[in-house]
Amino acid sequence: MLVTIARALARDRHSPEADRRLGVILAFVAGATNAGGFLAVGQYTSHMSGMVSSIADHLVLGNVRLAAAAALSVAMFVAGSVTTALIVGWGRRRHLRSRHALPLVLEALLLLVFGGLGASGAASVLVLPVTVALLCFLMGLQNAVITHISNAVIRTTHVTGLLTDLGIELGTLLHARLSPAGTFAATEAAKLKLHAALVAAFAVGGLAGASGFKMIGYKVTTVLAVLLLALCWRPVFDDVRIWRRVTGGGGRTEAGGRG
Repeated sequence: MLVTIARALARDRHSPEADRRLGVILAFVAGATNAGGFLAVGQYTSHMSGMVSSIADHLVLGNVRLAAAAALSVAMFVAGSVTTALIVGWGRRRHLRSRHALPLVLEALLLLVFGGLGASGAASVLVLPVTVALLCFLMGLQNAVITHISNAVIRTTHVTGLLTDLGIELGTLLHARLSPAGTFAATEAAKLKLHAALVAAFAVGGLAGASGFKMIGYKVTTVLAVLLLALCWRPVFDDVRIWRRVTGGGGRTEAGGRG
């Protein structure tokens, strides 16, 4: 399945099934990072609703420093999304097949940095809000990738929205079963399946991330990074191969192609 998704990332147009599989894997990574990050820094880093609310709470209570830390986390989440948009736009102008994979490569590298600092004990030296902000940046980076690929159909860190959509589809299903005039189209069934799979993947990822952090500590970030890189290798490899062909006189005038 990873090979299929890696190939799909190299194409301009993605099938709904490929998007669903990618979304499920990224939801797993997000859940694992969120839960593992909580054990590492004592704070969930994908919960932007709570972050924004905490800014108001801390300001009312006079905790300006805590309010500023929460504001930094929100800003870093947005910065992660901005970074993905910039990378994708840069890659599109150069016709790179890896334009959607490169933000995930960056996420994997930053996860390794975070894990390496934690494993060496250096993370304890860092200011906690900065560490939390780094994880928020990763969440924004990743969420923007699948949002961009799926045209905002899939998100992997916004569980509140996923549960809302899941509830709507369940309500529609119940109406179809209880009302003689009710219908439940195939597209609605597909949405129900998708949202249920994303929520389940986030939950399973959270369990895996928390358990992994408890058992092997910061080394769990290596596992997550390897998973992300396994998704990205094919489009990156394709672009490197084309670049070598161009620089070696292969006659190509562009750094990539519209796969």
